[in-house]
Amino acid sequence: MLKRKIYNELKAWKDTPNHLPLIIKGCRQCGKTWLVQYFAQNNYKNVIYINFFENPNLSTIFQGSLDIDNLTMLMSAQIPNCQFEAGNTAIILDEIQECPEARTSLKFFKLDGRYDVIATGSLLGVKGFGTPKSIPVGYETMLTMTPLDFEEFLWANGITGEMITILKKCLTDEVPVPAALHQRMRNLLLQYVVVGGMPAVVQNFVNNHNLEIILGMQRNIVNSYEDDMVKYALNSEKIRIRKAFSSIPKQLAKENKKFQYSVIEKRGTSAKFENSIEWIETAGIIKRCFNLSAPELPLAGNAEENIFKIYMADTGLFVSMLEDGTQGDIMQGNLLTYKGAVFENLVGDFFGKMGRTLYYFRKDSGLEIDFVIRYKGKATLVEVKAKNGNAKSMRIVLANQQKYHVEQGIKLADAQVGRVGNVLTLPIYMGAFLTEV
Repeated sequence: MLKRKIYNELKAWKDTPNHLPLIIKGCRQCGKTWLVQYFAQNNYKNVIYINFFENPNLSTIFQGSLDIDNLTMLMSAQIPNCQFEAGNTAIILDEIQECPEARTSLKFFKLDGRYDVIATGSLLGVKGFGTPKSIPVGYETMLTMTPLDFEEFLWANGITGEMITILKKCLTDEVPVPAALHQRMRNLLLQYVVVGGMPAVVQNFVNNHNLEIILGMQRNIVNSYEDDMVKYALNSEKIRIRKAFSSIPKQLAKENKKFQYSVIEKRGTSAKFENSIEWIETAGIIKRCFNLSAPELPLAGNAEENIFKIYMADTGLFVSMLEDGTQGDIMQGNLLTYKGAVFENLVGDFFGKMGRTLYYFRKDSGLEIDFVIRYKGKATLVEVKAKNGNAKSMRIVLANQQKYHVEQGIKLADAQVGRVGNVLTLPIYMGAFLTEV
């Protein structure tokens, strides 16, 4: 069984007096259904489960009156062995985006107060789905779930809490990681690059360590995303969304990784493809990384929203979109053309799964910082090196503090922990622990 951090957030939600109905959103196959069922079974006497994707006929329950007694009566009629007990019953509404009326009902469940409702949604907010007549603003709590992050991947692979405490102390104290643990982490990092965090994929990897099976599972997930684009997007957007999605590896293979619509198709424009990018992003499949006009706080205030890079939200799915043989190359450290793309996407995965908005800094002169984050209260430059190369752009920016107003940088590389002046060098795997803001 995979341990997930979000489980504690569900516990905190349940323990909060007068809590609202809960919606957990996230990309398909990131583990939402398993999580809510496991949580409900361990925290409630009665669990009523409705999956609108697998059983669309159950949507009829919500097509009439949304009075709670009426809804529970109709559930009892269509779902075997329903038991409703006030204060000890969880109603799970899985894939709620398939039934807009069910989302409207959350307001009435809250006002009634007898039963807890937990909903999940894979494609909430994407254009092409019907929208509720009334979104229950103020009557729902929203949590975002991602695939496993690197720390959760470490747990799945037998890295104990004590070991992670040592890693975090090395980060805080800025001292080298013990050699044996450092080597283990380097190996696990490469495994995470190719496996990623989709729960079924991780569990299969832990059980079998067969990369061929893993690749097949990942490509099936990617294919399912493409099927969603065809099934759920507006007719006018279907082809454009798939074209934009399939261009991502080519976008990241470029020296200048700024997203270019002309890479999607010749003479491609923002007007033609912006809605397509928004669709994929809202579905939780990708993360945009916005260029900054200046690498200083507040980062959001300096973001140039029309200039951005795109990363896959899960590194394993990104690698599965590359050519056959790439997994083996990565495991052997032979990255060739894609080494920059792979490790930048890896760090984008780290930061995205923390809930950070992604930013970078690039000037027309070619000066470029891979990421800029808020860390320990300050704007912090982050450069990513697959080996341990020079961070030339970082040195230039830090040497001109009066111009750029930034005082510290972090180089993530295949290296040990160490500091030279205002640049902290960390092993790439330490990027997953840069959570402090």
